[in-house]
Amino acid sequence: MKAMVLEAIGEPLREVERPNPEPGPGQVLLKVETCAICRTDLHLVDGELPDIPLPIVPGHEIVGHVVRCGPGADFAPGTRLGVPWLGYSCGECEFCRRGEENLCAEARFTGYQIDGGYAEYTVADHRYCFPIDPVYDSAEASPLMCAGLIGYRSLRLCGDHVRRLGLYGFGAAAHLIAQVAVWQGLEVYAFTRKGDTQAQDFARGLGAVWAGSSDEHPPEALDAAIIFAPVGALVPAALRAVRKGGTVVCGGIHMSDIPSFPYDILWGERNLRSVANLTRRDGHEFLELAPRVPVRPVIERFPLSAANEALDRLRHGQLTGAAVLVMPG
Repeated sequence: MKAMVLEAIGEPLREVERPNPEPGPGQVLLKVETCAICRTDLHLVDGELPDIPLPIVPGHEIVGHVVRCGPGADFAPGTRLGVPWLGYSCGECEFCRRGEENLCAEARFTGYQIDGGYAEYTVADHRYCFPIDPVYDSAEASPLMCAGLIGYRSLRLCGDHVRRLGLYGFGAAAHLIAQVAVWQGLEVYAFTRKGDTQAQDFARGLGAVWAGSSDEHPPEALDAAIIFAPVGALVPAALRAVRKGGTVVCGGIHMSDIPSFPYDILWGERNLRSVANLTRRDGHEFLELAPRVPVRPVIERFPLSAANEALDRLRHGQLTGAAVLVMPG
């Protein structure tokens, strides 16, 4: 099979030929159709995640069809499944037992510690595979598996009394969850890089009531804000933008250092919290909700061999929506 492999930190991915993987106990062998590109893939390539096992095949927004199953997995051949970032948990610790498997100390992650979807075939734990609604083609469905799921979990953790929602960084995750928020009747305020009028127009086109630069103050105090951009300086900016009792959620797995800020912008029972990965509950809830909204991903397709180009476009803010790799054949 063809695969794009990270062999050295900071180097481009290399296209290689590998034997097809074999499914072990509880695993599913998938013929990959599509795999979306996530900002976390950039953090991997740049060495911003700890203890990266090289060589590794990136990619954790996978959609493919079942070829065969290992012992203990029972999906029928041909079933279309999505595979997310969280790829394994122990199932036995206190977190797993109470449905917080995203916090499991033994958790392993697709495209980071487990070879991912920048390849023609991959194997996945059957517990972390989700059926895909037929309303979506595979390229559209791929961004739902991380950008959508992390956006959904971030929105859920904003709380139940949100009317005005700020989104900092209007890329793959924000453009999906903005659609959910607008469908729920929320007012969406979009914050982008300074001067990025294209992203601001994109946000307004998806129903945002206001769009501006991340260094601007919104015209109304926000009830909650989600930070998708990996920029620590946005934390104090978002705290200043939310009302007393409001919540700021950091939606990424990696963020630059948060600068010091005065206590008075946290005071007033404002909440600051992070999102760690996802749970299976998030997966089932969001993938059931998305077709009802309906969430419509805006995507740009790339062949597998153009993975480095797509990553570079993401790095430089040259994508609208999400980039998706499409496998040959």
